[in-house]
Amino acid sequence: MAHAWRCTGLRWGGAEPCLVWEGGRRSPLPRGKAVVFGVVDGGGRTCVGARGHACPVRAGVPGRSTGARCEECARLDRAHSVAADTFADDPRPYHVYLAWFGPGMLKVGITAVERGSARLLEQGAVCFAWLGRGPLMAARRAEEVLRAALKVPDRIPYAEKRLLRAALPERAERQGELAAVHGRALALPGWPESLGPVEFQAVDHFGVFGLDGLPAADGVVSELVAGGVVGGEVLAVAGPDLHLATGRGVVVLDTRLMTGWELTAPTGEGTRDAVTVPVREVRERGGGGGVQDGLF
Repeated sequence: MAHAWRCTGLRWGGAEPCLVWEGGRRSPLPRGKAVVFGVVDGGGRTCVGARGHACPVRAGVPGRSTGARCEECARLDRAHSVAADTFADDPRPYHVYLAWFGPGMLKVGITAVERGSARLLEQGAVCFAWLGRGPLMAARRAEEVLRAALKVPDRIPYAEKRLLRAALPERAERQGELAAVHGRALALPGWPESLGPVEFQAVDHFGVFGLDGLPAADGVVSELVAGGVVGGEVLAVAGPDLHLATGRGVVVLDTRLMTGWELTAPTGEGTRDAVTVPVREVRERGGGGGVQDGLF
C-alpha cells in the first residue's frame, strides 16, 4: 500500500501558501504546480482534535464539515478562542481591520498585532486596511460600533467570496471603496478612547493570491469521499481555497475539507487532472516503489 499522509491544513508562511502535513512537512503551492491526491479507500474521516491534542476517541466527522472536529473537540477549541470572548484579560495588543473581498463586500474583524496580516491571508481578503490598535476589549467595542452604525458584518461566507474572485475591479477601485468606509469608520462617535486610530494604508493581496487572469470557477468540491481523487494545476490560492484547472474545468477545493482524511498518491492513469469526488456546480451570484518522501 502506498504511504498515507494526513493534512493539517493550508498555512500562509509570509506570502507563500503551503499545505502542512502531520509531522511538519510542508508542500508549497506556487501557481502552475500539479496537485494530485487520492483519499484512502476503506477508511473514514476522523476528528482532528483541538488545541494541539488528538481527539481521545478518534470520532468520525462528516465529509462536508470544514472544521473536521467532533462536537466535544469543537466545543473545546472554541472555548479557547478569542472569538468566544473567553479571554477578556488578554494583555496582547489587537488590531481592528477592514477587509475587502469584492464590490460591496467588506467585513470588520480583529486580530492580535503579533500575527501581522496572517489572518487576512487566511480569510482570502483581496485587500485590507488597519483601523485601530489597542486592548482586546476596546477592539471588540470598535468592531461592534462598526457593525451597528455602518452595517459592516464580521463574517462573509466563503461561497460568496469565491463568486467574485474572477471578476474583480482594478486596484484603484477596490482600494477606493475600502478607503471610503475606513474614513466613515474613524469619523463615527463612540470610538473607544484606548484604541488608537491607524491612518489609511491599503494592503493588496491580488497578486499574492494569483488572481490576475483567473477564470471563473465551474464547480466547488463539496466533500471528499473514500476512494476519491482530486487532481489539477494550481491557478490561484486565496484563503483556504485552491483554484485548480482540471479535466472538468476550473474547480475550487476548500483545503479544510482535506483534514481528517488519510491521503495518498494515486497510481492510475489519467489521475493528473481527474476529480472523482462530489462537486457542486457554481452558479453566478444572485506511484513507484519504495517509501514516498511526500504526497506531492
